[in-house]
Amino acid sequence: MLQLEITPVEQWLGTNDKPIIISGPCSAESEVQLINTAKELAALNKIHLFRAGIWKPRTRPNSFNGVGEKGLGWLRTVKEETGLLVTTEVANRKHVELCLKYGIDILWIGARTSANPFSVQEIADVLRGTDIPVLVKNPVNPDFQLWLGALERINNAGITKLAAIHRGFSSFEPTPFRNSPMWELPIELKTKCQSLPVFCDPSHIAGSRDLIQMISQKAIDLDMNGLMIESHINPQKALSDSKQQLTPSSLNRILNSLIIRKADSNNKEFTDKLELLRNMIDNIDEEVIQKLSARMEIAEKIGEYKKQNHVTILQINRWDKIINQRINMGAAMGLSKEFLGDFLRLIHKESIRKQTEIMNAITEKAG
Repeated sequence: MLQLEITPVEQWLGTNDKPIIISGPCSAESEVQLINTAKELAALNKIHLFRAGIWKPRTRPNSFNGVGEKGLGWLRTVKEETGLLVTTEVANRKHVELCLKYGIDILWIGARTSANPFSVQEIADVLRGTDIPVLVKNPVNPDFQLWLGALERINNAGITKLAAIHRGFSSFEPTPFRNSPMWELPIELKTKCQSLPVFCDPSHIAGSRDLIQMISQKAIDLDMNGLMIESHINPQKALSDSKQQLTPSSLNRILNSLIIRKADSNNKEFTDKLELLRNMIDNIDEEVIQKLSARMEIAEKIGEYKKQNHVTILQINRWDKIINQRINMGAAMGLSKEFLGDFLRLIHKESIRKQTEIMNAITEKAG
């Protein structure tokens, strides 16, 4: 388990509510747009933090790149008129310095920036000696170590009011999402850094307002600490990411629809039954590990036999036959083809590694 020095989120947000809701437009476009959106969101009495992008890291130079420093003044006005805490994205030293000057409450580091250790370290260096909370979005690509490294750099600078934001990952595979959720990565982060708050950004995962409710519920069911959902007073006229933004009233409907589940229960019948089922899983896991160990022992013997008979390690026809048969067999038993494919590929990779070791060992001994 990784040890980060983390101040509990309720201490720096001033609430024990769960989920924490962060909302506001993708971009600050005008003072009127920003303040009117903030007032409608504040009226919901469900928003803990107001967000808006001031500097926008757009892919194309002719896209709307944000209003810059004047937007920080608008955020300050939002805070004064609504009482909401405010947050914006920073990508370099100058951004951080300006946010500190204007009294921005919380900063976030975006996906493109968290992918660059030089940029994260620059931000960490200027943050040293401050006490401002920082949220770190996952990198664009599904690189867990890169995400972890960004969090560590900020934490090493003395920032203990720290949280992660899961906003999905770029993928070459066609999916219904703008960014693939790859839920296993935020789960791994929560497992390794149990004191670290993890939020979810359904807007950037979805890319479409129609998917936001489903993703939000999934995040809540996975015990995420909160949600960052984009909301705009008039999404159709938004200058960036219009398809994934909700009106405040639509956001309210989604928040009202969420089923908030507890992490535990005081029901003894439930806990006893849960413990029984978990014990059954533990026993099965032990059997699976024993079987995998036996399988790898056979793989080693196959490696020895192939070497003795001058046969290559990789047998494509055999592998194709195995994966097709096993996937079809598992699918008939209710297992997903994607899961089985990934599982079998991992087993095959380990078998190849063991056979390679055996062959190399035999070759060295013969030499």
